[in-house]
Amino acid sequence: MNLLVTGGAGFIGSNFIHYILENYPQDKVINFDALTYAGNLENLKSLAGNPNYQFVHGDIMDTLLLEKIIPDIDVIVHFAAESHVDRSILDSDAFVRTNVNGTLNLLEVAKNNGNKRFHHISTDEVFGSLNLGDPAFNESTPYDPKSPYSASKASSDHLVRSYCHTHKLPITISNCSNNYGPYQFPEKLIPFFITKLMAGEKVPVYGKGDNIRDWLHVKDHCVAIDKIIREGKIGETYCIGGNAEKTNLEITHKILELMGFDEKQIEYVDDRKGHDQRYAVDFSKIKEELGWEPQISFEEGMQETVKWYRENIDWLENIKNGNYKKYNKEHQDDKHPQV
Repeated sequence: MNLLVTGGAGFIGSNFIHYILENYPQDKVINFDALTYAGNLENLKSLAGNPNYQFVHGDIMDTLLLEKIIPDIDVIVHFAAESHVDRSILDSDAFVRTNVNGTLNLLEVAKNNGNKRFHHISTDEVFGSLNLGDPAFNESTPYDPKSPYSASKASSDHLVRSYCHTHKLPITISNCSNNYGPYQFPEKLIPFFITKLMAGEKVPVYGKGDNIRDWLHVKDHCVAIDKIIREGKIGETYCIGGNAEKTNLEITHKILELMGFDEKQIEYVDDRKGHDQRYAVDFSKIKEELGWEPQISFEEGMQETVKWYRENIDWLENIKNGNYKKYNKEHQDDKHPQV
């Protein structure tokens, strides 16, 4: 297959590209990324010279550029999104532009160029917040987004479904729980706390640390996406969970334990505005239909993740000092031969 991966320089997108090229050496991947602050081409350094990988620097609002690339594409895997809740609270405009308008433009290009197969990566946050004891989110859970980020992703989900219904665009959607693992930009909780402790600093825990999330290792997520694009039913949504509900405080204690610190390194701070209490994901459908379930235990995944960040200090330092942007600039003019 020829895949167009939008947002492939980001955390999950770059892991997905590595997964595809390692497991399907006959497949070709075009990574289309605007290289906003969280886009990091250093995530894909090891693919330099791979004839089946190409990078195109572009914005998903750029219709003309997309139309030069799309003819030879079999599947669009749409990761490109603004995804940090705190940033969406401070400045919502970018989230609407990329997550809503950008997705709409990509759908139009897919429709106008042969109704390309389209897989849309979404989040469990579109379903809102659960109380303790509530059943986990599933594909039938009503949408109830609580932040500008989740509202923008909910909007994009609805647009994707509408193109399937109205234009017969062959789509699938996946809504995943919180991802963790290698190459995650260190503004997110797990790498943020790891890097804080590596620098000898305290870790800031929101409120009492009792907010609950379900944690999914990014490698398990990549396997699930692969299953969906190759075997999933057109028009269907699949929820992808990690079977690892943890409070933020439990996550914090696990990181402290793995890194040899105690709770003296915790600093409790004011809670996030509108902080959702709990997310949980029922992945029964994808397990029953496609035979997928998470393979990496939380314990194993966390050990591997802490080890990865400790062994990739240069990667972290280049983000902290901004040198990754220089690397991006040096490589952002790489083009697919058709462009």
